[in-house]
This record gives sequence, C-alpha cells and structure tokens, in this order.
Amino acid sequence: MAAANKRKAPSRVIVDKTLLLVAVFSLVVIGIIMVYSVTSADLASAGKNPYSDAISQIVYALIGIVGAVLVWRFFPYEIWGGRVTWIVWGICMVLLLLTFAMGTEINGAKRWLYLGPIGMQPSEFVKVALLLMTIRILYDLHQGFLEVRAAIVQGFLLVLMPLGFLYATQSDLGTTLICFVGIFAVMWIGGINSRLMALIGIVAVVLGALAIFGSSYRSNRFVYLDPWNDGMGGRGDGYNIIRAYYALAEGGIFGVGIGNSHEKYQYLFASESDFIFAIIGEELGLVGALLVIGLFLLVLYCGLRITAGAPDMLGAMIAGGCTIMMVFQAFLNIGCSIGVFPTTGKPLPFISSGGTSMMSSLVLVGLVLSVERVEETSKEYEKNRSRLRVVSVNDDYIPRDSRDHFDDGFNVRSGGRTSGGFDNYDRRSARNGGTRRRR
Repeated sequence: MAAANKRKAPSRVIVDKTLLLVAVFSLVVIGIIMVYSVTSADLASAGKNPYSDAISQIVYALIGIVGAVLVWRFFPYEIWGGRVTWIVWGICMVLLLLTFAMGTEINGAKRWLYLGPIGMQPSEFVKVALLLMTIRILYDLHQGFLEVRAAIVQGFLLVLMPLGFLYATQSDLGTTLICFVGIFAVMWIGGINSRLMALIGIVAVVLGALAIFGSSYRSNRFVYLDPWNDGMGGRGDGYNIIRAYYALAEGGIFGVGIGNSHEKYQYLFASESDFIFAIIGEELGLVGALLVIGLFLLVLYCGLRITAGAPDMLGAMIAGGCTIMMVFQAFLNIGCSIGVFPTTGKPLPFISSGGTSMMSSLVLVGLVLSVERVEETSKEYEKNRSRLRVVSVNDDYIPRDSRDHFDDGFNVRSGGRTSGGFDNYDRRSARNGGTRRRR
C-alpha cells in the first residue's frame, strides 16, 4: 500500500522532499567531517580520544533524525494549531526559567543548562516553541476562535514577553533576531496587514539599535568593518574576524585539504562552532564554501516550494516559518564568518558542533516535511475524488415492481450504508414524494 501511494504521489512533491532530504543529509555529513577535522588534534594532544567530539556529533544527529522522523511521520501538522503547542511551549518556558535560575555562565553569558550529565542550550528549543505559539495564535485568529484584541494580548504575553526575557537574562541578541525573523515571516504568510507589518519592523529596528548601541561590548563588535583598527593593532575585538579572513584567504579556490587547516590550532576562536564556516573555506576552499551555501539555498528553495503547495494557511505558516528561520540563521552565521555582519555567536545549522543546535534544526526539518506529507495525501485524495462519477438513476426506467429489489440489493452490497450521489438521490427523492421524474 505504501509503495502504491508513493507511485501515485505527484512528482513535484517527491522531488521537493527528496532534494530537501539530500541537502540536509549532506550538510549533516559535512558537519561531522568538519567537527572531526577541527577538534581531533586538540583532543589528541590533550590525551583524549580524537574521535570523541565527532562521535558526539553523530549521536546528536541520530537523536535529531529520530525526532524529525517522529514529527514528520507520526504527528499531523494540524496538531500544532491546538493543545500540543501549549505543552511544547510550557516545557520550553520551564527550561528558560531554569536556565535563569541555575544556568552555567560561559564566555560571559548564562545560556547553558546542565541537568546531571546532560548539557543544553534551551534557547535553541525556545525559538521553535515561540514560532509554533505564534502560528497557533494566528491560526486561531483566522479560524474565528480569537478576536483581534485577544490575539494581540496573547501575542504579547506568550511570545513577546518570553522573547524579551530571553534577551534580558541571556544577553542573546542573536537568538532574539532569529526568532523575530521567523515570527515576522509567519505573520507575513498569515496575511497580517502590511501597515502593521511595517510598524512592527520599524519598532524592531529601533529596539535592535538601542540594544546594540546601548551596550559597549555589542557596539564594539562593529569593529568588523575595520578589524585592524580595534585600538590594539588587531589583537582586540577585531582579532577573531582577522583570523577568519586569514583562513578564507589561505583556502583559495580548492582549499588546503581536510585536516590541514592552520587557523584551527588555537588561533581562530570557536572554530568548531561559530566560525566553522571559515575553516570550511580554508580546508575546502571557495568550492567547498559555495557548496555549503548552495545546499542551504536548496533547503530554502524546497521549503518555500512546500510552503506554496501547503493544503491550508496553517501548513503554509509552519513550513514557511521553519524554513526561513533555519536558513536565516545559516546565513547570519556565514555572514559573521566572512565579515558581512558583526559577530552574533550563533551556530551554523547542521554543521557547527553542538547537540542542541543539531537537534532543534532537524526538528524544524521534520515540521516542514510534515506539511509536505499532508500535501501529498491531500493531493492524492483530490485526484481520486476527481475521478468519481456520480450516476443519477432515473426511476422512469426502473419498473415499479423492481424498485424495492433494486434498493434492497444496493443496501446489501453497501452494508446498509449509502454514500455520494445515492445519498443525495435518497434525500431528493424523499423531498419529491419518493420519486424523481424527468421534466
């Protein structure tokens, strides 16, 4: 049965799904290889297993794949318009509060939560929860379950306040920006008034400017525009972006080869996470860097194709919001590595070392595919329904003494049930006194 359904599925849907899976799988494989390349030498010099970080990355990828498959195959996307979103949102809010109360501070920010041997960055899951909550609110608004005023109140209490709390307690402007872009995309897909969207955009830009220039360490990141003029001859705030430039320049067209990076040896900070794209450029060259960019563009293309073909607005908001959120994060990270944006400290999805980022990114892919799966089923249903032909039975051609036999025979074959045109025929016959004459 599954094989038959697959053969009948529209070719466009199969192509979109296949290309998306190939792109994501390729990015995950590239990530595992690059994490091993960056971390193995340091681990070996410290007397540790040089494969340990790569093995951890594989484990996180497998957990994320299982989660994505569960979301894709066993959770119809319609559930995210109901109570399940409240459960996910509630769990993520608890993790956010626990991070504030008992989180571990690393590099000046309290973003890590350790529960026994398990360490995580709850903000990676919070961004998914806030996106789903925004989708639920807009869905309820479109369905008439919420009035405009109630939707605004819920949006403020359930989305904006947690997002503000995340920014205030974790000093995480990068995640805040990624969440805003995803939420903004959902509102745009959900048909929010363009004037209101413009107003929200202006307010966001003003608040972002205040957040950047109201903090000295954030405003100092604009040194990326001229990192050699950082007041310390390139050894201050501009140091890391300069080392990223060196890595990219050293790579040239075809790179120095996997494992042969020079900058990863304690020169380029966060080379396994935030600046891993610079190492890709060094070891795989311009060709490898463009390959990674092309794979993310393919993810964007397939995700937007699935969005355009979604069965309804709920599916379109889920597919579009998830796609834009993860691809925006990817290009934000890449932009920071090549000196287009100031450093934000956000990982490169599917590639950077880190279990929480890997799992949350794969769950976003599962959400997109869940919409594609329903689209495939819906289109197949519509195709089969279009093939149906309702035959109108004119009882002028049925002898009066055979009509009871005809009705009894039909009821026996259908188990006493009527459907489609016969059901309509029975109701029309009842209204017309039990017979239907040609006029």
